[in-house]
Amino acid sequence: MSEHPVNLRLDDSGLAAELPRPDNPQDQIHDVPFRPVQFRDDDLPTALERAADWLRRTQQWLGEPVDVIAIHLDYDDQAGSPYYEVKLLCNDEDLAGAPVAMRAARRSGT
Repeated sequence: MSEHPVNLRLDDSGLAAELPRPDNPQDQIHDVPFRPVQFRDDDLPTALERAADWLRRTQQWLGEPVDVIAIHLDYDDQAGSPYYEVKLLCNDEDLAGAPVAMRAARRSGT
């Protein structure tokens, strides 16, 4: 255990308060150790574009590449209600903002 604890501002689900959230209400960040961040749409390129946009914004906020362990694609191509669901399985510590807090602690000398 470190002599200098790192102060993280987390929400009730353990995510960093400043973590960019997916913009579309159909997209969500799940609650598991490696959290799936879900992007769902009836158009695959649109779901992928939203996933890429979120990754770029989160990487910029994090200050380093997001640790994505897997990308999962689910789909239903039945007539009437097709959908595509892109899930990025992301490191929980990245989504909690640990790298951001560690850099802030180093800058402040704590």
